[in-house]
Amino acid sequence: MKLLLLFLVFCAYAASSQDLSMFERKEYTSPNGGTLLYRILYPEHYDRGKKYPLVLFLHGAGERGSDNEKQLIHGSKQFVEPKVRKKYPAIVVFPQCPEEDFWASVKFDRNGSPFQFDFDYSRPLNASLVLAIDLVKTLVGNGSVDARRVYITGLSMGGMGTFEAVYHNPGLFAAAMPICGGGDTLRYEKVKTPFWIFHGDADQVVDVKYSRAMVARLRQLKVKVKYTEYPGVNHNSWDSAFAEPKFLRWMFRKRKGK
Repeated sequence: MKLLLLFLVFCAYAASSQDLSMFERKEYTSPNGGTLLYRILYPEHYDRGKKYPLVLFLHGAGERGSDNEKQLIHGSKQFVEPKVRKKYPAIVVFPQCPEEDFWASVKFDRNGSPFQFDFDYSRPLNASLVLAIDLVKTLVGNGSVDARRVYITGLSMGGMGTFEAVYHNPGLFAAAMPICGGGDTLRYEKVKTPFWIFHGDADQVVDVKYSRAMVARLRQLKVKVKYTEYPGVNHNSWDSAFAEPKFLRWMFRKRKGK
């Protein structure tokens, strides 16, 4: 029994290591001199003569730093499976937010639980989010990305960054899937990007009221929005969201202008 357990642990570790090895690690330098570390996954049979969908994944605030292995655990599972890579060939980008920065320009008070977030899109965009968007636009400009099929998803602080990225780049993304995040309901307008928003109602880090408010605001603006709320699920609602059987199908069917 012990040998079997050790074997299973080894297989799990090997699978995890294999998943990480599938992602190339690169560094993007903007024309202004800013640098951003990121990992990128290309289709299994990558053909530079073709154009592929691109997915931008923004991790949570607790996963900032020089390496982004945690975000790969949360966000890459649905992209690395052989059957998924065959059915949905895409370029998947996982940029890394430095420890001193955030994806979203929010301020929050950590004296209470849940956090009291202050969303205000009139603030300048955070440097990491600017670089991530610049990176996406550069990849689109290189000709290997289908500009009609650029998607964004993110969890926690990355979910907040997803809302903010779409707001400030209304013509870039064909679909957005923020998870346990929130955004500025006062300034959200002129956005046509369809959303699928996820949250757990037992979240003690980012209150579910922020996703509910964004759903109400988007519907008020006549934006196409789906909302899935998981009863009894905490801040790890991304595990449920990424396990949704229609997650990938819904996303990859979206195209700008349709």
